[in-house]
Amino acid sequence: MHELAIVEALIEQVGTELDRAGQKGAVKRLELAVGRLSGVHCDSLRFAFNLLSPGTPAEGAELSIREPSAISRCRQCGVATEITEMVIDCPLCGSPEIAIEKGRELLLESIEIED
Repeated sequence: MHELAIVEALIEQVGTELDRAGQKGAVKRLELAVGRLSGVHCDSLRFAFNLLSPGTPAEGAELSIREPSAISRCRQCGVATEITEMVIDCPLCGSPEIAIEKGRELLLESIEIED
């Protein structure tokens, strides 16, 4: 389960950001963006967070996860299409010249701390 490693890195990043900002308050909420094609399972991420956060600055924090849609763009016809799984051909014209523009994100978007 690679979500454990992801959460370890997340907790380390939160600590680094708190130190950099000179903040000592408890973390109240973390907001993440986990793209639908990122390969990360949000339920497993939550489980790993609940397992690993005790004793860290993120202990007791709410973990809010936004799941951005995936978008492919065809280089042949230029059409952008929302997709639910990895595709190899344009859903409109069938060209193999596509690029995945969104949906692979894995970002810590914000850290909310108590005053």
